[in-house]
Amino acid sequence: MQKPSQITLPSEVASPIRLRCQDLGLKRNGQWLFQNLELNLRGGTLVAVVGPSGVGKSSLLACICGSERPTTGNIEFLVKEGETRTQETIRPNLGLIFQSLRLTAHATVLDNVLFGRLGSYNLRQTLFGFPKNDTQVAYEILHDLGIAHLSRKWMTQTSGGEQQRTAIARTLFQNPKIILADEPVSNLDTYYAGRVMGLLRNKAIQEGKIILCALHDPQLINRFADLALSLNPEHPEGWRLRKVHS
Repeated sequence: MQKPSQITLPSEVASPIRLRCQDLGLKRNGQWLFQNLELNLRGGTLVAVVGPSGVGKSSLLACICGSERPTTGNIEFLVKEGETRTQETIRPNLGLIFQSLRLTAHATVLDNVLFGRLGSYNLRQTLFGFPKNDTQVAYEILHDLGIAHLSRKWMTQTSGGEQQRTAIARTLFQNPKIILADEPVSNLDTYYAGRVMGLLRNKAIQEGKIILCALHDPQLINRFADLALSLNPEHPEGWRLRKVHS
């Protein structure tokens, strides 16, 4: 187990964003998934959460986003200097990429992306379609992910991999400060998995975001992660945080 204070990383932008987990632990059915977990992450960092299936990667992300309550410990966020936030007040700045994609089947690819900011529009703004500037931003994100040509297709007309990239585009369109991604490239081939992970890493470095991805593929971890957080199914306290990129 390596203390987070021992690891520092360069970033292209000065980012005030921080994510801190102190003494974090989760117990389920009488068994600890992880225990005494300590993280102190700063903006500009992509962290791969690794370990075998069932070790607790998804559960850790669920604890951080607030959809599951940890057994022990606490979680704090900073998005501005001197302004500590809880899981409730961080929500507008927290982006989630789920394994269950939660897309609207009877809507277009582009509209599914635009739905990512639905809560920030009033009825009048969307009565005759979404704002033109936002539509252009959404289209550009789809282009970065290689599916702009599908923007007017219904979700039911797209493949599993295309749907996964649509869900990623929806989260990026929200422009969150922190992104939690649960197996975001599980349905993608090698080329598009690399394209997605490269885009996420660029978002972290160039925009000062914190991104945590549950990943399995060692090649993707070595290519794109700054840090790897390994969970140990045999020893819940034996988690390890290691530097991947200098």
